Amino acid sequence: MPAIRPERSIFLLLLALLIVGLAVGSTYWLYAVQQRVNIWVQHTLRVENQLSTLLLHVQEAESAQRGFMLTRKDSFLGPYEAFRGRWRQELAALRVEVRDNPPQARSVEELEELLDDRLFLMRTGIERRRRGEIIPAGDFDAGMVTMARIRALVAAMRAREAQLLKGRTANDNRLSTMVSIGLAVSAVLITLLGAVALRTAYRRVAEATESQQALADINRRLMSEAREREAAEGQLRQMQKMESIGQLTGGIAHDFNNMLAIVIGSLDIVRRRLAPGTDVRIVRGVDNATEGAQRAAQLTARLLAFSRQQPLDPQPTDVNKLVGGMSELLRRTIGESIRVEAVLAGGLWRASIDPSQLESAIINLCVNSRDAMPMGGKLTIETANAHLDDAYAAAHNDVLAGQYVMVSVTDSGTGMPPEVVERAFDPFFTTKGVGKGTGLGLSQVFGFIKQSRGHVKIYSEPGEGTIIKIYLPRHYGPEPVAGAVQAAPAELPRAKGEEIILVVEDEERVRHMSVDSLRELGYTIVQASDGEQALEMLTIQPRIDMLFTDVVMPGINGRDLADRARASRPGLKILYTTGYTRNAIVHNGMLDPGVSFLAKPFTLDQLAAKVRQVLDADPGESD
Repeated sequence: MPAIRPERSIFLLLLALLIVGLAVGSTYWLYAVQQRVNIWVQHTLRVENQLSTLLLHVQEAESAQRGFMLTRKDSFLGPYEAFRGRWRQELAALRVEVRDNPPQARSVEELEELLDDRLFLMRTGIERRRRGEIIPAGDFDAGMVTMARIRALVAAMRAREAQLLKGRTANDNRLSTMVSIGLAVSAVLITLLGAVALRTAYRRVAEATESQQALADINRRLMSEAREREAAEGQLRQMQKMESIGQLTGGIAHDFNNMLAIVIGSLDIVRRRLAPGTDVRIVRGVDNATEGAQRAAQLTARLLAFSRQQPLDPQPTDVNKLVGGMSELLRRTIGESIRVEAVLAGGLWRASIDPSQLESAIINLCVNSRDAMPMGGKLTIETANAHLDDAYAAAHNDVLAGQYVMVSVTDSGTGMPPEVVERAFDPFFTTKGVGKGTGLGLSQVFGFIKQSRGHVKIYSEPGEGTIIKIYLPRHYGPEPVAGAVQAAPAELPRAKGEEIILVVEDEERVRHMSVDSLRELGYTIVQASDGEQALEMLTIQPRIDMLFTDVVMPGINGRDLADRARASRPGLKILYTTGYTRNAIVHNGMLDPGVSFLAKPFTLDQLAAKVRQVLDADPGESD
């Protein structure tokens, strides 16, 4: 018997080691199988993403074609042309991904035919529209039916992929459970081995622990990737919303502001030409029409502000001085039932911001606070130097770490629940009653601050009030030289002597209105309907003191015209005007340095002051 025990021990040890080896080997095999399942999960997600991207691109192409059909502007066709050039490559990539799935492969072939049909209908519609033909209603119906079939087919393909993903995810979870069970069994067997097998058992446990850690790391990585993907999808939706609103606003802003310029300018001239003693009803009608047109212009400006496409002119701004100078205006705006208090920090940095837009943003915030305190209360405006560190920037989208000038508006009003705070900056969202708000006040503030590379944050609790903090980028350049403050003139600034202005505007009615307004101010006017005619006038006319030009024109745009005019007349003063422009004189949302700009629509007062400012400026002060 004694001779048999060592053999039995060795046998048992070998058997135990074999069992442990089998358990660990099975665990590792299950881990490898799980890795392959994970690869298929990623494959399914990739196919779903390709389907979503393909559908998004064809919808963008359809929207671009629709925009062209409505406006006959080739600028809308960018997404359509891009999709025409790449849809076959995208479909080829999708075909490669689903070659292992016959139903999906057949669906890809059907999808190719539908996309080809839809592009043919879009191309045919565009060509007919360019020729000025009337598009039969049946053509639109055919396009809608084809698009509906494309959406249905993509939805079916995504549903099949979702079913595959469900099964593969369940298989992954099942394998993970089996791996955990295998690890537990291995640990029990190793514990029962005894002293002789202790070292081996520890080694096996270490290997099993590493495998478990690897699985945990993979699971954490998958969870992290899922969260990142969700955040990226949220940002994509926000960007798409911003882009859609920006395209809509930009599409209407130029023409709409041109029309408003005609209305406001003409009404302004009519008001000034009314004889004393004119029927008060006529005067009231002119005033009402002017107010309505100005409100329409403000609505367009607010949409441009939210979509971050308004032209900004950032200046080194003393925010304390700006807030202090608004006190009387705020008291008149807020009313006597609300106590307004300003807490201005000493040693406040200067902010790099457009001061007029900042003033408008503060007024918007104060008006919202006033509406939250119907029974009266306290409104506090506070300034301070602030630093947003890397941790804060990492936790908030579109925030750069650095130094900021903080302006906060605090009220003792009703406050907002979290779900309202979440949507407070959305355009047209309002908790006010019908007719009491457009829902664009806070969205305008949000768009302006973000376009200025700043940050805005809301802190609110129901019944406790609201704090809105805006962070303005700090100005790091030299301090501006203080100049004398000029009082507003009692009368309109007019021409000094025989000053000649060349007015260039492709819209005939806007040009006539501008010419009439400038002649009303005593200037001698030379006019042109486009850049080519303006260049001819510059060669014919011996002296021109200022070029007043629209930016968006067919052929030579306003910026190119100014550059060519300056080449022949270096001292020529330039004043730009437009209802909307993306990149001729505005880059990254900011006016180019030295550019003199008057936004449409403008009043006679604004035109007179701006023209006089440009003409009186020293050479080199304006573009």
